[in-house]
Amino acid sequence: MKFRLDQDSLGKVKIPADAYYGAFTGRAINQYHVTGHKGHENLIKSFVMIKRSAAIANMKTKAIDTKRGKAIVSACDKILSGKYVDQFVVDMINSGAGTAFNMNSNEVIANVALEILRKKKGQYGFLHPNDHVNMSQSSNDTYPTAMHVAILMNLKETIPAIDILIKSLSKKAKQFSSFKKIGRTHLMDALPVTLGSEFAAYVTSITKARNEIVASQKELQNVALGGTAVGSGANTPKGYRKIAISELAKVSKLSLKPEKDMQHGLQSKYAVANCSSALRNLVLEIGKLANDIRLMASGPIAGLAELGIPAVHAGSSIMPGKVNPSLAECMNMICFNVIGNDTAVSYAAQSGQFELNVMLPGMLKCMLESTDMLKNFLPIFSVNLIDGLTANKVKLRADIENSPVIVTLLTPKIGYLKSAELFKESLKTGKTIRELVVSKKLMTNKEIDSLFG
Repeated sequence: MKFRLDQDSLGKVKIPADAYYGAFTGRAINQYHVTGHKGHENLIKSFVMIKRSAAIANMKTKAIDTKRGKAIVSACDKILSGKYVDQFVVDMINSGAGTAFNMNSNEVIANVALEILRKKKGQYGFLHPNDHVNMSQSSNDTYPTAMHVAILMNLKETIPAIDILIKSLSKKAKQFSSFKKIGRTHLMDALPVTLGSEFAAYVTSITKARNEIVASQKELQNVALGGTAVGSGANTPKGYRKIAISELAKVSKLSLKPEKDMQHGLQSKYAVANCSSALRNLVLEIGKLANDIRLMASGPIAGLAELGIPAVHAGSSIMPGKVNPSLAECMNMICFNVIGNDTAVSYAAQSGQFELNVMLPGMLKCMLESTDMLKNFLPIFSVNLIDGLTANKVKLRADIENSPVIVTLLTPKIGYLKSAELFKESLKTGKTIRELVVSKKLMTNKEIDSLFG
């Protein structure tokens, strides 16, 4: 392999000759062996869009000459088209405040721009990663901005995935609306409900959680680009901030606007933590749904057996014909991971000191991982599990008839004490409440049907 010597403020570094990153990235590669995952696609896009927007703003404010500025813009356009993405090599969890990833971006864009100017990689005397690509910027304002943009981009796919689940559950609520079953409290028999009303309740819960995620986008749309190091906007030309954010909104197709308090935008991660907690609340509801499905589908002989689940693959390598709630189990594991990610985000959000929260890469890794899992799996969970659920009408009806607890519905007619006597007699003799009530001529079958038939 051929190498070149790249130089930064610490000295020279040996870099592969064909690499578009430079000395800072070369050092970072050796330091940050963490997740094994390079920059997320939407993080790369976000950073490149920021650098493109900054170059345009710098040209419009006369901070950079047109030749260099246009080369930077052209380099960004090439990367946004899908080229050079493999050159973003810094681990998702890297240096505090994401400086390593910011510099990886600066160096790649600088070297692509140098080739556009018919120069060689590393000839930074013509166009420099810090002086030109990073002009009017700091890692302290670019990474928080990139966080917001990347999360918003992921949410564009996550929210429709949640809507698919809501639609599937709504269909089941309607399909199961006439199927009465025993409700349960404390895991014990309770008053009858319908299977449809159970699914309608899931729809309500998940819709509420979904709406909170949608609402959390409002804070994420406020970005601190132009705040530079401490939110003061030091080293930015007049008018730069407004132009840069306007250009970023245009290229990202997001409703972005300047954070009113730039110092808040750098020291506080409220917007990210708020969105993370909304994701957590969503998976609390989805996890509960997945658990209920696993219980209702348990059996088919020795369990509740209220629901039939579609087979997506063989349930066992040793027991032929076994069907497991595999997709619900997978959904549970995703929920656990999202909850864990929210815990990490919460700790990181409160761990900033003074004018900067430096825990940004860890937070963003968690946010993108959570939204990736949800946008990838929710459509599968909805179509391959929820849509294929069937109701065991015979079992549902039998449970109602055989459960002594339905004597509660008779209490207004025959009184609490008589109802309690019937409950005990049913448990002792094995006779159903219906059989006892009719045999004792307390009510007719027709009257009983009117209560819970």
